[in-house]
Amino acid sequence: MWNIPRILRITLPIAVITLASACSVTSGDERTGEYIDDATITTQVKAKLASEGGVTLANRVSVETMQDVVQLSGFVPTAAEKQQAESIAMGVKGVRSVKNNIIVQ
Repeated sequence: MWNIPRILRITLPIAVITLASACSVTSGDERTGEYIDDATITTQVKAKLASEGGVTLANRVSVETMQDVVQLSGFVPTAAEKQQAESIAMGVKGVRSVKNNIIVQ
């Protein structure tokens, strides 16, 4: 079929879904501009998880952003991967703080 690099096969669908969800009704107290900014942060965190953390980390960690606060959840095999995901999220421009709810199994 097509010869698409592995990282694009992962990040492109994530980006499309996230950007499509930015067009939906906003939740909570966020204004439309804040919601779009949060969607951008979520997309950037997911892309960095895939590029810096590898496919395994990107597939195991869910990312949600509200008012520039990123919440990570999911399951990873080691505490080092949990910390790596948090460090990656904190490195994204616009992230105010990270709530790391990842569970080590």
